[in-house]
Amino acid sequence: MSKPLVAVVKFAEAYQSVRRALELSDGLAGLKPGDRILIKPNLVSWDFDLPFPPYGVVTTSAVLGALVRILAEEGYSDITIGEGPLMVPKTIGQAMYKELGYHQLREKYGVKLVDFNEEKFVKTDLGGLTLSLAEKVLEADKIINVPVLKTHNQTKVSLGIKNLKGCINRASKMHCHGKDVDLSHTFPHIAEKLPVALTLIDGVFGLAKGPGPTGTAQRLDLLVASRDLLAADVVGAALLGYRAAEVEHLAYFARRNGGSLDINDIEVRGEPLAENIHPLEYDWEWTAENTGPLGYAKRGIKGLAVRKYDSTMCTGCSMLFNPVLVMLMAAFKGEPFPNVEVISGKVQLASPGFDYTVLFGMCPYKLNKDNPHIKQAIAIKGCPPDLQEFVEAMREIGVPCDYKDYVQYRHYIFHRYKAEDGFDLGLFKIDNV
Repeated sequence: MSKPLVAVVKFAEAYQSVRRALELSDGLAGLKPGDRILIKPNLVSWDFDLPFPPYGVVTTSAVLGALVRILAEEGYSDITIGEGPLMVPKTIGQAMYKELGYHQLREKYGVKLVDFNEEKFVKTDLGGLTLSLAEKVLEADKIINVPVLKTHNQTKVSLGIKNLKGCINRASKMHCHGKDVDLSHTFPHIAEKLPVALTLIDGVFGLAKGPGPTGTAQRLDLLVASRDLLAADVVGAALLGYRAAEVEHLAYFARRNGGSLDINDIEVRGEPLAENIHPLEYDWEWTAENTGPLGYAKRGIKGLAVRKYDSTMCTGCSMLFNPVLVMLMAAFKGEPFPNVEVISGKVQLASPGFDYTVLFGMCPYKLNKDNPHIKQAIAIKGCPPDLQEFVEAMREIGVPCDYKDYVQYRHYIFHRYKAEDGFDLGLFKIDNV
């Protein structure tokens, strides 16, 4: 039995690099003339109000644009780009396409740009799990999956299999983060259903402590291409410093569908794998007592316990949890907090002995609204929660949270990326196709 083939290519000029990755992996062999091809990038989110460093967070326009050009040159004309980005408070897919220059692809090659959140979803049996998949995805003959090479604080890595979670609706995404299911045992079912013909992992940048912009990006200049979805992720995980067997959603997919997690069972062409491994951390460290990030303890913060997020926290709350952590840290002025506990997600229960209990989101509120351990609840019940409501509620109990502190932090993380270190925003624009 032949080994699955994976190409690892150094990224230089986008068009030549992508073409070489496709040639080494025989990446277009599964496509036929007339196929309805859907390209699924990773466009998890954007921020049109605050500085947003996209490095390692979203697929580069340079790679996406080069892929479309090659497909057009090879005679494939029915091309759709589709994504279902985070909805806070509304969907932003078309705005992201414009920001990233995708309209150029529509004008030159007739590419259709679809925001799944604006389209119909179809409830679909995925082999023991029912989720609502975008109809446009189900209509595709072949899917080209273009994830980013990044870590994920809930799943260790976010590569090809994880990227397909963007094909389901908001309710299904929340279901994947359920209290009675393991997150890593949900979204792999999506990959089983879809006709993924090619995975092209964009590793121009890699991201530690992802998946959002608060992680730390590195310029890696790598592309990974394979017609085998699992093999692509096994190699991608290895490049990030993780054995696939240690990544539960990859192990789960392999158990259900066959395929090896052993890197030695894959034929890797192009760059030597061992010379291109860049170990990147996926998780944020918390105190042993689970009272907050280690940074809180280093600052001497007392009277506050922020319980660590878990896999039941949905993406909407996850994107807002970091501002909460930043604002709470900035609110510490040397005096202890007024004995406050902050809980989140779908399984965390309020602990006894706290004067105030912050229920961050509708899920912890529903779970704890009758909890006898709570003396005074501060319920931020939105889905996702409202940050301004959180700020006002904390000020009422003497904790001077200020959203301006988070704005300052966002400017800081944006400006830490320097052009001389290879952080080029031009890679996220399509100006000339």
